[in-house]
Amino acid sequence: MSDITVADRHLKSYVLRMGRFTDSQKRSYNLLSGKFLVPFRECRCDPADFFPVKQPVTMEIGFGMGQATAQLAAENRDKNYIGIEVYKPGIGKLLGEIEKLSLTNIRIIEYDAAGVVDKMFAPSSLDAVHVFFPDPWPKKRHHKRRLIQRPFTDQLCGILKPCGYFYMVTDWEDYADWALKELTQTPGLSNAYADFAAAQEWRPRTAFESKGIKSNHEIRELLFIRKNESV
Repeated sequence: MSDITVADRHLKSYVLRMGRFTDSQKRSYNLLSGKFLVPFRECRCDPADFFPVKQPVTMEIGFGMGQATAQLAAENRDKNYIGIEVYKPGIGKLLGEIEKLSLTNIRIIEYDAAGVVDKMFAPSSLDAVHVFFPDPWPKKRHHKRRLIQRPFTDQLCGILKPCGYFYMVTDWEDYADWALKELTQTPGLSNAYADFAAAQEWRPRTAFESKGIKSNHEIRELLFIRKNESV
């Protein structure tokens, strides 16, 4: 699943895969991108304005092929979802699901999430941020490329509304421990649990999760809340 460039360090935490762009995905991309893709711009805008109905907005970073994103949007039509992704076949696949399920509560930004977080979204404008199975970059020399680390977690906290939440799930033990430490050290965030979160029943199972389970990896989840600064 593709992730972000850590802007402050000018490092990419994703590898842009050159997967097959099927005819069906191309059709969906060409036909529907004008309606459901939001162009990146440096605007510090309110993401709620991207939707026909103003509802709570969740941002998902790196939605891959978009199955979980589409399922969440279909099951929660009283919420809006923004997916950040640079993998064009995945975008085409999600656009096809949007059409098939008649979804109006998804928008996609085809851009590096670091730029979106740093330049595009206004402070305190998101109700939630989801990161499902980010690239673990398991080799020690590549740890600097991991998505969940400061100062990026500070920026994520800044665009969350007070009492909004950040949720991450991974099947890599080392990355889970790493992320727990980075999030715990992020000012403004508070762990909703003593350490790792209980399994969140609302989350659909992803292809990456099934692969991890098949490899006997333990699934670990993290749920952090932005502190209500008015309290």
